[in-house]
Amino acid sequence: MERRVVITGIGLYSCIGTGKEEVTESLRTGKSGIVYDAPRKDFGYRSALTGNVIDPELKPFLNRRQRLGMHQPAMYAYMSTREALEQAKLDIDFMEQNETGIIFGNDSTAGAVIKTIDKARARKDNTLIGSGDIFQNMNCTVNMNLSTIFKLKGINFTLSAACASGSHSIGMGHLLIKQGLQDRVICGGAQEVNEVAMGSFDGLGVFSPRENEPTKASRPFDKDRDGLVPSGGAATLILESLESALKRGAPILGEIIGYGFSSNGDHLSNPNFDGQFRSLSMAMKQANIKKGQVDYVNAHATSTPVGDMMEAQAIHSVLGEKVAVSSTKSMTGHECWMAGASEVAYSLLMMQNDFIAPNINFETPDEDSAKINIIAETKDQKIDCFLSNSFGFGGTNSSLIIKKYK
Repeated sequence: MERRVVITGIGLYSCIGTGKEEVTESLRTGKSGIVYDAPRKDFGYRSALTGNVIDPELKPFLNRRQRLGMHQPAMYAYMSTREALEQAKLDIDFMEQNETGIIFGNDSTAGAVIKTIDKARARKDNTLIGSGDIFQNMNCTVNMNLSTIFKLKGINFTLSAACASGSHSIGMGHLLIKQGLQDRVICGGAQEVNEVAMGSFDGLGVFSPRENEPTKASRPFDKDRDGLVPSGGAATLILESLESALKRGAPILGEIIGYGFSSNGDHLSNPNFDGQFRSLSMAMKQANIKKGQVDYVNAHATSTPVGDMMEAQAIHSVLGEKVAVSSTKSMTGHECWMAGASEVAYSLLMMQNDFIAPNINFETPDEDSAKINIIAETKDQKIDCFLSNSFGFGGTNSSLIIKKYK
């Protein structure tokens, strides 16, 4: 018999807040976390816009040896995971004695790799690089660090799937618990925020050039959108079997009822309607619900002309024109490997607090966005069931459906 899978903890380290309370207020007020970053211009960027994420101070929590192997993704993920574990009422002693897994989405460690290479070139002696560099450089840096710090004994791997990484991590954790292979899995996504990590994207010309108005640059679904804004941080969700959560007396924040996925099997970077349609349809079928039962969609919509168009078409085809839709990327920018996890967390906060965060900067619909119900201003509304989309380069698609626990 398949088990029910619930969420018992949320943690966030984001450009719109370093913790649930601050993030909730930003979502409610439509506060943007996008800034102009002058050093990027000096670096050669066409667009120097970015989400403003500050590196955390870890000395109060971790000793020097524990910090040695941590670069931005692991640092951000440590902070979000601390918060999530606290809400879920999980401590290190419990996890050392009771199997808990970790699947984290991450798809780059460019900042750490370049730093190591620069040291090697300057010193011309690889023995002077430093022992911590290898653990910072590897794509599994989040899992390596968190599994040792928190004494995790269950499944342990990094999920690398471009901008759907965080969403797929939740989907895979959900499947393992559903099949009885794990009782608890720490899931999430982390994204570094530095010049070297985003330089190649900027070179492709995919970033919005609106440097004179940073907070208005990310404008998903708007007719005048002209590119995405890079961002990052980390988001953590604690997934658990219903039986385990009830036994521990843990808070139950929502239940995962659907996970849809697909591959476009087409172009490296261009999205297509068919792949998104199949991902959405699969999630709905697995959840065994009809379109009128979804109250809210947190869209992937990154503020690119073609991507937003395709998603608007897919949402309209599967869910119709009435369901409330917004993209929190209008406030956060595109959090890349983190986005699939953070947007589930953002939506859970909306569900808990009975509101829908606005799709800020949505001023003029285009032909496709006019067909769906985009929420441009904060709306007080109860959410019993929501869907979150994540689509990534290479045509990887993920759709998650979460409902209130009853």
